[in-house]
Amino acid sequence: MRDAFRSVYDPEFGVSVEDLGLIYDIRVDSGGRAMIEMTLTSMYCPAGEVILAGVQAAARAVPGVTDVEVSLVWTPAWTPDRLSAEARRQLGWGGTSLQG
Repeated sequence: MRDAFRSVYDPEFGVSVEDLGLIYDIRVDSGGRAMIEMTLTSMYCPAGEVILAGVQAAARAVPGVTDVEVSLVWTPAWTPDRLSAEARRQLGWGGTSLQG
């Protein structure tokens, strides 16, 4: 399912929610119900509703998923340490260091 989230972008960063590290946990029960815990880069993210809708739509498109529940959590808080190497490259932060 994580690959499905690579098609959902945070419009402020132009990076997928997967590469931003916004998806904290994914569980799919035997009936196909997906439960996703995620966060946003900020509690005040202006694109929050769009991002959540994108995550729900991407999860629903995964074969075998019958229902989707997305929970927005704030603990632990998102930090740039959660960025994938691809996100660091896209943002021009270089390698694995946040110092660029």
